[in-house]
Amino acid sequence: MSRDIDPVTLAVIQNGLQQVCNEMDLAFQRSAFSPVIAEAMDRSDGIYHRDDGALIAQGEMGLPIFVGTMQYSTRTVIERATNLAPGDLYIVNDPYLGGTHLMDVRMAKPFYYSGEIFCWLSNTGHWRDTGGAVPGGFSANATEVEQEGLRLPPVKLYKADVLDEEILAIIMSNIRIADQTIGDIKAQVAALSVGEKRLTALLDRYGARMVEDCIGEMRTRAAQQMRAKIATIPDGRYESVAWVDSDGVVDAPLKIDMKIRKEGTELYFDLSGSSPPCKGPMNSVIASTRSSIYLAMKHIFPEVPINAGTYEPLHIADPEGTFLYARYPRPVSGCAAEVSQRIAEAVFAALVQAVPDILFAAPAGTSGNFALGGHDPGTDKPYVMYLFTGGGYGGARDGDGLSNGCSTIGISTMQPVEVLEQRYPVLFERFALSEGSGGPGRQRGGFGVDYTIRIRDGWARASMVMDHGRFGPQGVLGGADGGVNRVAIHRDGATYVPPHLSKDQDILVGPGDVIEVSTPGGGGYGDPWQRDPALVARDVGRGYYTAEQAAAMYGVALDGGGAVDAAATARLRGRGAAAE
Repeated sequence: MSRDIDPVTLAVIQNGLQQVCNEMDLAFQRSAFSPVIAEAMDRSDGIYHRDDGALIAQGEMGLPIFVGTMQYSTRTVIERATNLAPGDLYIVNDPYLGGTHLMDVRMAKPFYYSGEIFCWLSNTGHWRDTGGAVPGGFSANATEVEQEGLRLPPVKLYKADVLDEEILAIIMSNIRIADQTIGDIKAQVAALSVGEKRLTALLDRYGARMVEDCIGEMRTRAAQQMRAKIATIPDGRYESVAWVDSDGVVDAPLKIDMKIRKEGTELYFDLSGSSPPCKGPMNSVIASTRSSIYLAMKHIFPEVPINAGTYEPLHIADPEGTFLYARYPRPVSGCAAEVSQRIAEAVFAALVQAVPDILFAAPAGTSGNFALGGHDPGTDKPYVMYLFTGGGYGGARDGDGLSNGCSTIGISTMQPVEVLEQRYPVLFERFALSEGSGGPGRQRGGFGVDYTIRIRDGWARASMVMDHGRFGPQGVLGGADGGVNRVAIHRDGATYVPPHLSKDQDILVGPGDVIEVSTPGGGGYGDPWQRDPALVARDVGRGYYTAEQAAAMYGVALDGGGAVDAAATARLRGRGAAAE
C-alpha cells in the first residue's frame, strides 16, 4: 500500500465508490417504467477506468453477468468516442462489441472532474423489446442477428446534455412499445446523473489524487486476494462437459468442453473442444463467455471484492471456431441468459473435483425466458410481457439446495404475479414448487417451480428461450441430476409441446389458452443412499417426493404413518449395495 493511504481511508473510499454504484442502481430501479427493471432488477450500474474501461466498482444489486461484459462494452465506447464533451452519453447494444444480447442496452457517459475525464459511468438495462421477429426479442428460431432486433453501435444519444431527437426517433420507430420504453430510457439516463453527483461529492471530499490511488490499490489487492484463493486449489488439470439442449433450429445438443489447468496462483481455461458455431440463437459472444467464467469464480470465492483485479489471475483462451466465440451475423439472443449459465456449470463441475468442500452440484441453469406480446383490448394498447423464473440450486456439503433461487447469472427475481396480472391480460392459475425436481443426493438439490398462465383477453404470440429440457442440472460426487425444464401449451382441447422442448416462438394464443412451465431442480450432492432417512421422511411429509420416489431414489421405506420403517429401509439399502 502507498504510504499516503491509510487502511481506514482505503476502506472508506472503497465503500464510497460502491455506494455511488448502489445509488445508481436504486435510481434506475425506482424510476423505471418496465416491471422487468423496476421489479425484477434486470439491470446493473458501474464505474469504469477512463483509459481501458476496466471495472472499478459495480452496484451490489446488479447482475453478475454484466461484470465482465460492461467493461468490454465501455472499452469499445472509449475506443470509438470522438469529440467528447461534458454531458455526452453513448448508447450501445451491439453484442459483438462487448455486449450480450440485443435486449441488454448499455449507456456510457464520461465523468468529468476539474475539466478532465476521471472515469466512465455505465449501466445496462434489459429492454422488453428492441424489435425483431418476435415480441421480446427471444427469437428461438433466428438464424441471423438482424432477426433478433435493432442493433446499435456506440452512438451519442446525448450531446452536451441535449437529447438527439433523431437518434431517439430511429430507436423508437423499431420498438413495439415505444411509448412505454421512453420511461426506461430516461430512468437509465437519470441513474448516470445520480452517479455524477455522488462521485463528485466523493472527489470533493477526498481529492481526485487520493481516490485514484485507492482505485489502484483496490485493484492490486483484489488480484492478491483472488490469487490467495486460487492457491488453495491443488495444482492439476480438471475437466468437465456441459450440454445445451439445442440451438432452437437444429435439434442436436451443443457441447461445452471445459478444461482448467491450475498452476500456482493462476487458472487457465480452455474451451476449444466445444461445439462449432450453431445456426440458432445459442451462440455466445466472447464478452459473455469470459464474463460467465468470471461470475463462476466469484460464486466459488464470494469473499473477493469485484473489480478488474479480481480477474487478472484468470486466463481464458479465446475459443475461436466454437459457438462460444460468436461473430457477426450469428444470432445470440440465448447467450447471456442460457449459454452463460451452462459455462458456469462447466466450471463448477470441473473444480468440484478439486475443492468438493466449498463447491456444489449444478443449479437450475436457465433463466426460463418467456415473452408474450399482443394487444390488450382493455387498454387498447400493444404490450410485451417478459419474465424469467427461478429454479433449484445444487446440493452442497453442508446442506440441501435452495428452492426457487434466482439464476446463476444474477440476483434478479421474477416480477410479482400480482404486478404482471395488473399490467397484462393474463391470470396466473398456479405458482408452486415443482415437486420431485430436486436431484437426489446425500444433500438433495433444491426444487424448481411450476407456473400456469391463462390468457384472459385478446390474442398474443408466445415465445420462449429456455434450456435444461433434455439434460437436467448435473449431480456431483454420486448425486443424481435435477429435474428437467418442461413447457406445454394447451389450446382448443389439444396440448402442444415445442419440438425443441423449451425453445419456440410465435405460438398464437388467445382467450382461455393456457401456458404451463416447470423449471429445473438442482443437482444432488453425494450418494443419495447416504441421506439421513429422517430427512427423506421429512421431504415426503412436505410433499416434495412421494413414498414411491423415496424408496426408488433413496432406498428409504416409510410406514403407513409416514415414519421411517428402519427394517425395510435396511433391506432396501442392503439390496442396493449388493447390486453395486
